Amino acid sequence: MNISGSYQSMFRIPELKRRLLFTGLILLVYRLGGHVPTPGINREALKQFFANQGGLLNLYDMFSGGGLSNATIFALGIMPYISASIIFQLLQAVVPYFEKMAKEGEQGRKKINELTRYGTVILALIQSLGMATGLEQMSGGIVAHPGLAFKLMTAITLTAGTVFVMWLGEQITERGIGNGISLIIFIGIVARYPIDILNTFQQLRSGDMHIVVAILLAAFMLVVIAAIIAITQGQRKIPVQYAKKIVGRRVYGGANTHIPLKVNTAGVIPIIFAQSIIMFPATLGNMFPDNGFLMGLSRVFSPPHPIYVLVYSLLVILFAYFYTAVVLNPVDLADNMKKNSGFIPGVRPGKKTAEYIDRVLSRVTLPGAVFLALIAVLPDLMIKLLNVPFYFGGTGLLIVVGVALDTLQQIESHLVMRHYDGFMTKGRLRARR
Repeated sequence: MNISGSYQSMFRIPELKRRLLFTGLILLVYRLGGHVPTPGINREALKQFFANQGGLLNLYDMFSGGGLSNATIFALGIMPYISASIIFQLLQAVVPYFEKMAKEGEQGRKKINELTRYGTVILALIQSLGMATGLEQMSGGIVAHPGLAFKLMTAITLTAGTVFVMWLGEQITERGIGNGISLIIFIGIVARYPIDILNTFQQLRSGDMHIVVAILLAAFMLVVIAAIIAITQGQRKIPVQYAKKIVGRRVYGGANTHIPLKVNTAGVIPIIFAQSIIMFPATLGNMFPDNGFLMGLSRVFSPPHPIYVLVYSLLVILFAYFYTAVVLNPVDLADNMKKNSGFIPGVRPGKKTAEYIDRVLSRVTLPGAVFLALIAVLPDLMIKLLNVPFYFGGTGLLIVVGVALDTLQQIESHLVMRHYDGFMTKGRLRARR
């Protein structure tokens, strides 16, 4: 497999080259906008506040690419859109109206996307007003001139910033390469890596970290990344056969296919849900430092306390099963197979098929859920116990690896479709002349 040849081939295809350049340009616009400050906020005072904080605020800041701690117009980032998307996805599983809408095909998806956009604007307005109120109540002179004017200006600025980021993501999805929303989160996380590398070199120069420890750490990181790739791409294939149908003189069906059940169907959502819950006590403790009970609760639910590790891991596993059940319904799969005269060899169609898929899905999800729990607690333990000067693991690493794989696969499809070498294909395909 010639990797350098694959990279060169990317720019030999006019359409793929145009899509790649367009994606790079949009991401550049996003990063430039991430340095435009929000009026009326003392950025240095806010940075000092974030340096002493933890919990949900740092999680939110990671998704916004540092925009929250720097008080930029993209401070909310794409999180309101993600929250709205998750809400409507959950509604499809529990509300018949949205479930019916989701089954209407392309027209139904357009309606849900439109509702998601409206939901994004509403959530952004609520969050920006809450953020403006919270900034006014913070000490240290973060807000120069608090009042109604500051609240309205901040709400309008941050909501407009979120809508613009959402539009940028949709443009990448439509005219670029890869999933635009995912790539925006990806670039925000990756933008922190140079600072982490610089901090590591500073520790090596000062003697705080030994060179052998750094080499072992780099090797361990490569092993973790390889494991994430294996879990992300791992799947169990359930064979499915479709009976032949004779209509007139033509024969339809008779195909053999499979249902791919991913080891990690839920993706990073379980960790996000679990982090939102487990970080809540620490956030309350930081907001009310004079309350002894909240401070004690904050210490218990902070790494590397055993209760924190245990509860956090159990929450990740629980949400992995919950979200898998939401996005993948065995009953619907069995019904669709039965309607199309499909069946699993050795399993009766209908209820027995649904029970079989549910049983296999439960077993396949377990290793993925346990692995997610290990990845979730990994960065906190590395920072607290090993004094690692950067955040490695958790939601950020899963997103980076997942988005990188998805984008490479899309580039691969463009290359292979035009008979060029791909990044992941074996052997060499010669271009047809």
